[in-house]
Amino acid sequence: MKENIIEFKNISKHFGDKCILDNISLSVKKGEFLTLLGPSGCGKTTLLRILAGFGSADAGEIIMNGEDISKMPPHLRPVNTVFQRYALFPHLDVYENIAFGLKLQNVPVDEIDKRVRRVLKMVSMTDYEDRDVESLSGGQQQRIAIARAIVNQPEILLLDEPLGALDLKMRKEMQIELKNMHKKLGITFIYVTHDQEEALTMSDKVVVINDGEIQ
Repeated sequence: MKENIIEFKNISKHFGDKCILDNISLSVKKGEFLTLLGPSGCGKTTLLRILAGFGSADAGEIIMNGEDISKMPPHLRPVNTVFQRYALFPHLDVYENIAFGLKLQNVPVDEIDKRVRRVLKMVSMTDYEDRDVESLSGGQQQRIAIARAIVNQPEILLLDEPLGALDLKMRKEMQIELKNMHKKLGITFIYVTHDQEEALTMSDKVVVINDGEIQ
């Protein structure tokens, strides 16, 4: 049995009178591709945000690698998030966008170069390092957003409907790319979608959420 990397224990969250998450308990195994599947407003993105540290639960705890991280600030958690809106820096080229987080961590220049070139190859964007990000297509921008996340070598990659802005053909291609990337990286992916076919195409495990509860 692979060990659990994350355990959600009795997580509850309310916004005003509305219960968004109702006593959620869930284990995620190390290296697993887990998808949270459900309609808009069901609580799946809220659960992802609580794991990333962008929000807090009203009750319950999150155990990561045996440690309670519920009160840990986001920048200390070994996770990176890829959003539907890519949030790339328009004033930086492709290379600088990917290198940005590594520079903040004072990683040596030669190590930054090695890691940026490795992830550019992984997302099939080797010849684009000098390009202006705003000149890229939506699918290419998404690849850069993913490269920027994985270059930091997180233990867990969180993906919040990352293919939602792409057309159908590009979505299908990126689903295959993401699955291949997951195999190559060997890290834990937690993916949020409302698309059942997408969930079944990529995941090792699908968790169906509705009205704040695991179905």
